[in-house]
Amino acid sequence: MKRFSVKALVSIGMLSSISYVLMLLNFPLPPFPQFLMIDFSDIPALIAALIFGPLAGILVEFIKNVLDYFMTGSATGVPVGHISNFVAGTLFVLPTYFVYNKLKTKKGMTFGLVAGTFIMAAVMSVLNYFIILPAYTFFLNAPAMSAPEMRTMIVTGILPFNIVKGFIITIVFMLIFARMSTWINKQGSYNSAA
Repeated sequence: MKRFSVKALVSIGMLSSISYVLMLLNFPLPPFPQFLMIDFSDIPALIAALIFGPLAGILVEFIKNVLDYFMTGSATGVPVGHISNFVAGTLFVLPTYFVYNKLKTKKGMTFGLVAGTFIMAAVMSVLNYFIILPAYTFFLNAPAMSAPEMRTMIVTGILPFNIVKGFIITIVFMLIFARMSTWINKQGSYNSAA
């Protein structure tokens, strides 16, 4: 595995800090439950992945959640929400990176973001049903939900929320990417050659 250069490590640290700040600027989307919040913290992770490779994107997702955990804490000390955020971000960034890496066009980036959205939404629905929602009940004393209640919560809340969130991030990222694609590709080429 290729080791990161000092420039890459500094850049990953900087992008992680930006990602953490963006994570704090979250907001609810009215039709969905209040605990589901939208933020744009996956964008710096995606930029890191495009420039320095998929591991860099994963590191940004990891560092932002560690920072948020230590700064905001958790009522029980168990970072269920942070782990969930890390997994969701990774599931969004990695497919986007791999699809774009094959196609290398703006259409390829759009396709990658849409693929990342649907993969993240589908896998997070399964994880919420089997692991995340039961973990909230077990560790955080959230009210226990029956299997039908969990299915309803996922089908009417979590799944559509993740799709809407993915599309909002896709639109915002494509606006950024339209202006920065040449620079991002140049940085990516330079780093892969280095």
